[in-house]
Amino acid sequence: MLGYRRLSFVLAFLVMPALAWADINSGFYAGYQRLLTDYLDEQTLPGDGLVSAFDYRSALADNDLQQTLADQRAKLMGFKPETLEGREESVAFWINAYNFFMVAQILTERPDGELVSSVWDYGGRVNPFVDSVFEQKSFAIGGRAYSLNEIEKEILLGDDYADKGWKDARVHFAVNCASVGCPPLRDTLYTADNLEDMLAENTRRAFSTEHHLRVNGEALYVTELFKWYEEDFTEVSGSEKAFIEEWADPVVADRVADTETIKFIDYDWTLNSPANFPELR
Repeated sequence: MLGYRRLSFVLAFLVMPALAWADINSGFYAGYQRLLTDYLDEQTLPGDGLVSAFDYRSALADNDLQQTLADQRAKLMGFKPETLEGREESVAFWINAYNFFMVAQILTERPDGELVSSVWDYGGRVNPFVDSVFEQKSFAIGGRAYSLNEIEKEILLGDDYADKGWKDARVHFAVNCASVGCPPLRDTLYTADNLEDMLAENTRRAFSTEHHLRVNGEALYVTELFKWYEEDFTEVSGSEKAFIEEWADPVVADRVADTETIKFIDYDWTLNSPANFPELR
Protein backbone atom coordinates (compact mmCIF):
# COMPACT_ATOMS: atom_id res chain seq x y z
CA MET A 1 0.00 0.00 0.00
CA LEU A 2 2.83 2.42 0.90
CA GLY A 3 4.53 1.71 -2.43
CA TYR A 4 1.27 2.38 -4.25
CA ARG A 5 0.84 5.72 -2.48
CA ARG A 6 4.36 6.78 -3.36
CA LEU A 7 3.85 5.79 -6.99
CA SER A 8 0.56 7.69 -7.09
CA PHE A 9 2.28 10.80 -5.71
CA VAL A 10 5.05 10.60 -8.30
CA LEU A 11 2.56 10.13 -11.16
CA ALA A 12 0.47 13.03 -9.90
CA PHE A 13 3.55 15.26 -9.85
CA LEU A 14 4.56 14.22 -13.37
CA VAL A 15 1.21 15.21 -14.82
CA MET A 16 0.87 18.37 -12.71
CA PRO A 17 1.02 21.41 -14.96
CA ALA A 18 4.08 23.55 -14.39
CA LEU A 19 3.26 26.69 -12.48
CA ALA A 20 4.78 29.87 -13.82
CA TRP A 21 5.33 32.75 -11.42
CA ALA A 22 4.25 35.32 -13.96
CA ASP A 23 0.86 33.63 -14.31
CA ILE A 24 0.09 33.25 -10.60
CA ASN A 25 1.98 36.04 -8.90
CA SER A 26 -0.92 37.30 -6.83
CA GLY A 27 -2.27 33.94 -5.72
CA PHE A 28 0.71 31.62 -5.58
CA TYR A 29 1.35 32.12 -1.87
CA ALA A 30 -2.35 32.50 -0.97
CA GLY A 31 -2.25 29.72 1.63
CA TYR A 32 0.81 31.15 3.30
CA GLN A 33 -0.71 34.64 3.20
CA ARG A 34 -3.83 33.34 4.96
CA LEU A 35 -1.68 31.96 7.78
CA LEU A 36 0.13 35.28 8.13
CA THR A 37 -3.11 37.26 8.08
CA ASP A 38 -4.82 35.05 10.64
CA TYR A 39 -2.00 34.17 13.03
CA LEU A 40 0.85 36.68 12.85
CA ASP A 41 0.85 39.50 15.39
CA GLU A 42 2.94 42.55 14.46
CA GLN A 43 3.61 45.15 17.16
CA THR A 44 5.10 48.56 16.43
CA LEU A 45 7.47 49.79 19.15
CA PRO A 46 8.50 53.31 20.15
CA GLY A 47 10.80 54.74 17.49
CA ASP A 48 9.07 52.57 14.84
CA GLY A 49 10.81 49.39 15.88
CA LEU A 50 8.96 46.14 15.23
CA VAL A 51 8.43 42.73 16.75
CA SER A 52 6.18 39.98 15.47
CA ALA A 53 5.08 36.61 16.77
CA PHE A 54 3.30 33.70 15.14
CA ASP A 55 0.45 32.17 17.14
CA TYR A 56 1.22 28.52 16.44
CA ARG A 57 -1.25 27.20 19.01
CA SER A 58 -4.19 29.03 17.45
CA ALA A 59 -3.09 27.93 13.99
CA LEU A 60 -3.04 24.30 15.13
CA ALA A 61 -6.68 24.64 16.17
CA ASP A 62 -7.61 25.73 12.64
CA ASN A 63 -9.67 22.97 11.00
CA ASP A 64 -8.32 23.96 7.59
CA LEU A 65 -4.65 24.10 8.59
CA GLN A 66 -3.52 20.78 7.15
CA GLN A 67 -5.27 21.45 3.84
CA THR A 68 -3.77 24.94 3.68
CA LEU A 69 -0.27 23.56 4.26
CA ALA A 70 -0.79 20.73 1.77
CA ASP A 71 -2.09 23.09 -0.93
CA GLN A 72 0.82 25.49 -0.48
CA ARG A 73 3.36 22.67 -0.54
CA ALA A 74 1.76 21.31 -3.72
CA LYS A 75 2.10 24.69 -5.43
CA LEU A 76 5.75 24.83 -4.50
CA MET A 77 6.28 21.25 -5.61
CA GLY A 78 4.79 22.07 -9.02
CA PHE A 79 6.65 25.34 -9.49
CA LYS A 80 9.63 25.72 -11.82
CA PRO A 81 12.14 28.24 -10.39
CA GLU A 82 13.65 28.74 -13.84
CA THR A 83 10.49 30.62 -14.84
CA LEU A 84 11.33 33.43 -12.42
CA GLU A 85 12.10 36.64 -14.26
CA GLY A 86 14.68 39.05 -12.89
CA ARG A 87 16.02 39.98 -9.47
CA GLU A 88 12.84 41.22 -7.82
CA GLU A 89 10.71 38.18 -8.69
CA SER A 90 13.49 35.77 -7.79
CA VAL A 91 14.48 37.25 -4.45
CA ALA A 92 10.84 37.73 -3.40
CA PHE A 93 9.96 34.15 -4.32
CA TRP A 94 12.80 32.58 -2.34
CA ILE A 95 12.29 34.76 0.76
CA ASN A 96 8.62 33.72 0.85
CA ALA A 97 9.58 30.08 0.31
CA TYR A 98 12.07 30.14 3.20
CA ASN A 99 9.63 31.80 5.58
CA PHE A 100 6.72 29.54 4.63
CA PHE A 101 8.77 26.38 5.03
CA MET A 102 9.96 27.46 8.47
CA VAL A 103 6.41 28.16 9.70
CA ALA A 104 5.17 24.89 8.18
CA GLN A 105 8.02 22.99 9.85
CA ILE A 106 7.06 24.25 13.31
CA LEU A 107 3.39 23.46 12.73
CA THR A 108 4.03 20.00 11.27
CA GLU A 109 6.94 18.41 13.12
CA ARG A 110 5.92 18.39 16.78
CA PRO A 111 7.81 15.88 18.92
CA ASP A 112 5.35 13.98 21.11
CA GLY A 113 2.64 16.25 19.72
CA GLU A 114 4.10 19.36 21.34
CA LEU A 115 5.49 22.52 19.80
CA VAL A 116 9.24 22.83 20.03
CA SER A 117 10.58 25.49 22.37
CA SER A 118 13.38 26.31 19.92
CA VAL A 119 14.30 25.34 16.37
CA TRP A 120 17.39 23.67 17.84
CA ASP A 121 15.11 21.05 19.38
CA TYR A 122 15.05 19.44 15.94
CA GLY A 123 18.78 18.75 16.05
CA GLY A 124 22.09 20.48 15.57
CA ARG A 125 23.35 22.25 18.70
CA VAL A 126 21.31 20.23 21.19
CA ASN A 127 21.69 16.94 19.32
CA PRO A 128 24.73 17.09 17.01
CA PHE A 129 23.97 13.60 15.71
CA VAL A 130 20.85 14.91 13.94
CA ASP A 131 20.96 17.56 11.20
CA SER A 132 19.59 20.91 12.27
CA VAL A 133 16.37 22.17 10.72
CA PHE A 134 18.53 24.45 8.58
CA GLU A 135 20.46 21.53 7.11
CA GLN A 136 17.65 19.05 6.50
CA LYS A 137 16.75 18.73 2.82
CA SER A 138 13.05 18.52 3.54
CA PHE A 139 11.57 21.35 1.50
CA ALA A 140 10.45 20.58 -2.04
CA ILE A 141 10.27 23.02 -4.93
CA GLY A 142 9.89 21.87 -8.50
CA GLY A 143 10.45 18.25 -7.58
CA ARG A 144 13.76 18.97 -5.85
CA ALA A 145 14.45 18.93 -2.12
CA TYR A 146 16.14 21.99 -0.64
CA SER A 147 17.44 22.84 2.80
CA LEU A 148 16.80 26.21 4.40
CA ASN A 149 20.56 26.86 4.39
CA GLU A 150 20.63 26.18 0.67
CA ILE A 151 17.83 28.67 0.02
CA GLU A 152 19.45 31.37 2.13
CA LYS A 153 23.19 30.87 1.68
CA GLU A 154 23.50 29.20 -1.72
CA ILE A 155 20.66 30.91 -3.59
CA LEU A 156 19.73 34.26 -2.05
CA LEU A 157 23.27 35.01 -0.83
CA GLY A 158 25.16 32.64 -3.11
CA ASP A 159 27.72 33.12 -5.85
CA ASP A 160 25.24 32.98 -8.73
CA TYR A 161 23.17 35.87 -7.37
CA ALA A 162 26.36 37.73 -6.50
CA ASP A 163 27.60 37.38 -10.08
CA LYS A 164 24.27 38.76 -11.34
CA GLY A 165 24.38 41.68 -8.92
CA TRP A 166 21.34 40.31 -7.07
CA LYS A 167 22.96 39.47 -3.74
CA ASP A 168 21.61 41.75 -1.02
CA ALA A 169 22.78 41.63 2.60
CA ARG A 170 19.41 43.02 3.70
CA VAL A 171 18.02 39.54 3.05
CA HIS A 172 19.33 38.72 6.53
CA PHE A 173 16.58 40.98 7.84
CA ALA A 174 13.87 39.31 5.71
CA VAL A 175 14.30 35.55 6.19
CA ASN A 176 12.92 34.44 9.54
CA CYS A 177 14.19 31.52 11.62
CA ALA A 178 11.14 31.26 13.92
CA SER A 179 13.06 32.65 16.87
CA VAL A 180 12.75 35.70 19.11
CA GLY A 181 16.21 36.85 18.05
CA CYS A 182 15.32 36.87 14.35
CA PRO A 183 14.34 40.01 12.52
CA PRO A 184 10.54 39.95 12.47
CA LEU A 185 8.39 37.91 10.17
CA ARG A 186 6.01 40.18 8.26
CA ASP A 187 2.30 39.80 7.57
CA THR A 188 2.85 41.01 4.00
CA LEU A 189 4.22 38.78 1.27
CA TYR A 190 7.32 39.84 -0.64
CA THR A 191 6.58 40.63 -4.28
CA ALA A 192 8.50 42.02 -7.23
CA ASP A 193 6.70 45.33 -6.70
CA ASN A 194 7.37 45.74 -2.98
CA LEU A 195 10.74 43.98 -2.58
CA GLU A 196 12.93 47.09 -2.38
CA ASP A 197 10.60 48.88 0.02
CA MET A 198 10.23 45.80 2.23
CA LEU A 199 13.96 45.11 2.44
CA ALA A 200 14.67 48.72 3.32
CA GLU A 201 11.83 48.89 5.85
CA ASN A 202 12.66 45.61 7.56
CA THR A 203 16.31 46.54 7.95
CA ARG A 204 15.53 50.03 9.23
CA ARG A 205 12.92 48.80 11.71
CA ALA A 206 15.18 46.02 12.97
CA PHE A 207 17.81 48.64 13.76
CA SER A 208 15.16 50.53 15.75
CA THR A 209 14.44 47.44 17.87
CA GLU A 210 16.53 46.56 20.92
CA HIS A 211 16.46 42.85 20.09
CA HIS A 212 18.78 43.74 17.20
CA LEU A 213 20.55 47.00 18.02
CA ARG A 214 21.15 49.23 20.99
CA VAL A 215 23.69 51.86 21.97
CA ASN A 216 25.21 52.13 25.43
CA GLY A 217 27.65 55.00 25.65
CA GLU A 218 30.43 54.33 23.17
CA ALA A 219 29.44 50.68 22.75
CA LEU A 220 27.27 49.53 19.86
CA TYR A 221 25.43 46.29 20.56
CA VAL A 222 24.17 44.49 17.47
CA THR A 223 22.54 41.20 16.56
CA GLU A 224 24.90 38.25 16.14
CA LEU A 225 23.94 38.24 12.47
CA PHE A 226 26.80 40.70 12.13
CA LYS A 227 29.19 38.16 13.63
CA TRP A 228 28.02 35.20 11.57
CA TYR A 229 27.66 37.07 8.26
CA GLU A 230 30.24 39.83 8.66
CA GLU A 231 31.51 39.30 5.12
CA ASP A 232 28.09 39.95 3.56
CA PHE A 233 27.79 43.32 5.30
CA THR A 234 31.35 44.48 4.75
CA GLU A 235 31.23 43.39 1.11
CA VAL A 236 28.60 46.02 0.28
CA SER A 237 29.37 48.78 2.78
CA GLY A 238 32.99 48.36 3.86
CA SER A 239 32.14 47.64 7.50
CA GLU A 240 29.27 46.50 9.66
CA LYS A 241 28.95 49.96 11.15
CA ALA A 242 28.81 51.60 7.73
CA PHE A 243 26.05 49.18 6.69
CA ILE A 244 24.02 50.10 9.75
CA GLU A 245 24.49 53.83 9.21
CA GLU A 246 23.37 53.43 5.59
CA TRP A 247 20.11 51.62 6.35
CA ALA A 248 19.12 52.71 9.86
CA ASP A 249 16.72 55.51 10.70
CA PRO A 250 18.72 58.79 10.68
CA VAL A 251 18.27 59.21 14.44
CA VAL A 252 19.68 55.72 15.06
CA ALA A 253 22.44 56.24 12.49
CA ASP A 254 23.61 59.38 14.31
CA ARG A 255 23.85 57.48 17.58
CA VAL A 256 25.70 54.64 15.91
CA ALA A 257 28.19 57.05 14.36
CA ASP A 258 29.30 58.16 17.84
CA THR A 259 30.14 54.63 19.04
CA GLU A 260 33.67 53.23 19.25
CA THR A 261 33.27 49.50 19.84
CA ILE A 262 30.97 46.76 18.57
CA LYS A 263 29.58 44.07 20.86
CA PHE A 264 27.04 41.36 20.12
CA ILE A 265 23.62 40.76 21.60
CA ASP A 266 23.13 37.10 22.55
CA TYR A 267 20.80 35.60 19.97
CA ASP A 268 17.54 34.47 21.52
CA TRP A 269 16.61 31.15 19.90
CA THR A 270 13.33 30.81 21.83
CA LEU A 271 10.38 30.09 19.54
CA ASN A 272 8.79 33.26 18.15
CA SER A 273 5.41 32.64 19.76
CA PRO A 274 3.50 35.49 21.46
CA ALA A 275 4.23 34.38 25.03
CA ASN A 276 7.97 34.78 24.44
CA PHE A 277 7.77 38.50 23.59
CA PRO A 278 7.34 40.81 26.62
CA GLU A 279 6.14 43.47 24.18
CA LEU A 280 3.13 41.30 23.25
CA ARG A 281 2.00 40.22 26.70
